[in-house]
Amino acid sequence: MTEQTAEQSAEPTEATAPAPATPAPAPQDPPTQGPAQDPAPQDPPAQDPPTQGPAQDAAPLDPAQDPVPVAPRPPRPVLRAVLRWTAAVLVLGGLGAGTVAGITSMKRTDVPGLATRDDGRWDYPALSLPALPADAPRPYSDSNTAEVHHADLRRLLLPAPAGATVDKKLDGGWVDIARYAAEYGKDDRAALTQRLKDSALRHLTARGWTMPDGTSSRVYLLQFNSVAYSTEFHDRLFEDGSLPLPPAGTDEPAFDEDWASDARAEFTTVRAYSEAEPYGAEQVRHGYVLAGDTLALVVQSRKGKAGTEAVPFHQTLILQDQLLG
Repeated sequence: MTEQTAEQSAEPTEATAPAPATPAPAPQDPPTQGPAQDPAPQDPPAQDPPTQGPAQDAAPLDPAQDPVPVAPRPPRPVLRAVLRWTAAVLVLGGLGAGTVAGITSMKRTDVPGLATRDDGRWDYPALSLPALPADAPRPYSDSNTAEVHHADLRRLLLPAPAGATVDKKLDGGWVDIARYAAEYGKDDRAALTQRLKDSALRHLTARGWTMPDGTSSRVYLLQFNSVAYSTEFHDRLFEDGSLPLPPAGTDEPAFDEDWASDARAEFTTVRAYSEAEPYGAEQVRHGYVLAGDTLALVVQSRKGKAGTEAVPFHQTLILQDQLLG
């Protein structure tokens, strides 16, 4: 019951006939001991029209008619209890409405029990392509048939994600061929080094970092004089068949069955591989991106039985491909 209802039930009920300007006070029955919700008063009989005199001289009702029944006034303790309960309901209702409004305005991940499970992706900064020299075309424009990347190669290198510890030796600057060759087995490094020296390699840059879970990442960009040289070097990495030269610490790479072949830029070639079980002290994943005159190598490894996670590896490979494509 609201305060308005309680106040109305405490006042006399007027007759349904036209009311006088100021109704004469009607006698009241003594309050009963029943609950506040007494039956409604019966319809009163019709009354004579009121006089036009002032309110204090208003004519009384026809003595032949019975006085209008008046609803009994509830006892004061009952009235106070009703008012207290009404106030409590209003307060609780307001608090409930405020709680609902607060939850609906929060993000889903902020509400306990409704958070979306993390899929393992890393938090990379917003990526953007670097500015080109004046009048220099993009690598896949109609006027750039050689598919040359005219931007600074270091600016095309993927940055480290949030929370990573950057390798001071692979900080996004230039590196030598020996550092790149160290990603492969000892028996293959000499031939690989000579092959790069004989090719028209222009630039070599790299960045490395380690995540809190122990996953180590290295990204290399090799830029050649033309797309013909980059394609030749890429193909010779696969000269033993469809599988590439194995990275250091692995016997033979296997195709990454979780990799989606269409997850690449329009004019690039992307290949992903993972070390199949049983692997040794660590698991290694690696992939290549062939984009015009530039070849990218992405390597991720982690020690322990858990091995490397597919999601951040694919994410890293896709983002580097987008920067080159």
